[in-house]
Order: sequence, then C-alpha cells, then structure tokens
Amino acid sequence: MIRLVDQPFDPGALLSAFSRGRTETGAVATFTGIARAEGGETKILELEAYPGFTEGEIGRIAEQARSRFALDDLMILHRVGRIAPGEPIVFVATAAGHRRAAFEACDFLMDYLKSAAPFWKKEHGPAGARWIEPTPQDLKDRARWEKEQAP
Repeated sequence: MIRLVDQPFDPGALLSAFSRGRTETGAVATFTGIARAEGGETKILELEAYPGFTEGEIGRIAEQARSRFALDDLMILHRVGRIAPGEPIVFVATAAGHRRAAFEACDFLMDYLKSAAPFWKKEHGPAGARWIEPTPQDLKDRARWEKEQAP
C-alpha cells in the first residue's frame, strides 16, 4: 500500500495494523521519519506532490523492492502539506521471510524516498522560506544500491 496523507498519523497504529495476522512472515522492519526543528530554523516543513504521479513513481520503486528483496508485503505512507517539527513525515514497513531482506528493503525504499521521489520540500523559518534539495549523502546512499545491482 502506498498513500499520501495531509494529516498527522500514528506510526504505532500503522505498525500494529501492518503486522496483524502475519503467520508466515518472519520479519517486519519499519522506519519512521520525523520533521526536525533544525535548532529553531524550521518552524514548518512543507511538502508538495503531484497526486497520482507521485504515488505511481513510488509504486514503481516499491515493485523493485518487492522483487529485489522477495518481500511478502510493504507499506509506504508519506505526509504532504504543512508538517510541524516533531510530527512524523514518512512511515515505511516491509515484511519478508527473514530479517535481512526486511531491513535492506526498508533502507532501499527510504534512500529512494529521500533522494529521488517526486516531492518538493520547503522549510519555513525565521529567515523566511527555502527549498530543500537532497544532500550529497542522500545521493551517495541511493547510489550504493545501483552499484550493488550492476553486473
């Protein structure tokens, strides 16, 4: 399941629902990203997306993860709109037969979401608003998956 939401969500409730009834899954790994205040420099984080297009692009990489890591299931829930520091931004859950696949798939998906997913991010703070781009580390993290896949 892939969803974009414009309201706060409860990662614990999402994990409980995702894990319920999994009698053949050996591992569930999750990641929850939380908006930072950046030492008071960010009062609001604003994320924009193109409905339909953004979910489709995330779905494309989710299918790669499902195949690459032999996942039983996955869930990606991402906030859009205005997000206050301390609020969850993203929740990723992966279910697999074994822990390593679940961990790696979760990491793979987050590296994509952080560096290449079609979101536009803007921080609003005392000095005004500024657009946020992926950091060099974000790009490096994503590139390692492409290296591992090369023959």
